[in-house]
Amino acid sequence: MKESISENITMLIEDTGRYIEAKTELWKLKAVDKSTEMAASLVSQLIVILTAFIGIVALNTGIALLLGKWLGEAYYGFFIVAGFYFLLGLILYLARKTLIKTPFYNAVINKVFK
Repeated sequence: MKESISENITMLIEDTGRYIEAKTELWKLKAVDKSTEMAASLVSQLIVILTAFIGIVALNTGIALLLGKWLGEAYYGFFIVAGFYFLLGLILYLARKTLIKTPFYNAVINKVFK
């Protein structure tokens, strides 16, 4: 009887060790899955942003040249476009918490705990 209790305790300790190892491996796999998902999402978003940026630069150059042609000097158009972006940047700076920080924070939290 004494041997069966000691065998049961030994088996329980071994099973607990295997359980802890399995749980640790599961946590590692979940961490790798989440980090890979976040990295893939970041890369795809960066590619879209880069493509959009190139398009916006080309469009703004065309608008600046067109405005410059209408106003008689090419640099007038570039000043107008630059002024527009200065105002847009000022508005974004003043509303950065509502428009940028909070949505970004929420998106990261949702991605991590999804």
